Amino acid sequence: MKELIDTVIEFLKVQVQANNPVIGIIIGMFVIVLESIIPILPLAVFIAINMLVFGNIIGFIISWVATILGCILSFTLCRKGLSKIFYSKVKEDSTINDYMKKISNIKFSNLVLITALPFTPAFAVNIASGLSTISYHKFILAIIIAKLSIVYFWGFIGTTFLESITNINVLIELCLIILGAYIISKIVMKKFNID
Repeated sequence: MKELIDTVIEFLKVQVQANNPVIGIIIGMFVIVLESIIPILPLAVFIAINMLVFGNIIGFIISWVATILGCILSFTLCRKGLSKIFYSKVKEDSTINDYMKKISNIKFSNLVLITALPFTPAFAVNIASGLSTISYHKFILAIIIAKLSIVYFWGFIGTTFLESITNINVLIELCLIILGAYIISKIVMKKFNID
């Protein structure tokens, strides 16, 4: 299996180097943006491929920017396209309205923390945020901070999966990154008076 994966990665590297690298970057970003809209696509695989093909730094940046753009697109589609339909269907349901009020009033640092956890379904966060009254400003800042840990985690796990399973340092690094995202969110929350 490892030989097959190495062959595919090598093939992709050759294709990017032989052709215009900009096209490779666009494709690498496109699949991640698409994953934000179609949640069954494997984000971890796309991030790992970007980091293996373009290198850790460029692959990280491509994946981070693309996942932010995808989340913003998904949020906007829900806010502009679905929220009126959603609220017209649930206006009488007090339980759903209570949940939507809780989501709308979520603290910035909690939104960052929830979004920064690797196994939180980003698609659900995007939809819930888009249907709520969370401001664009609050959502975008939370995504920018939180997606740093997600892209790092999936890029690192994806590129060194076997080592990650047996190495406790990976879990410690992940916890530190999530803690860092939470601390940054608190600083941003105070500086920009969010919440």
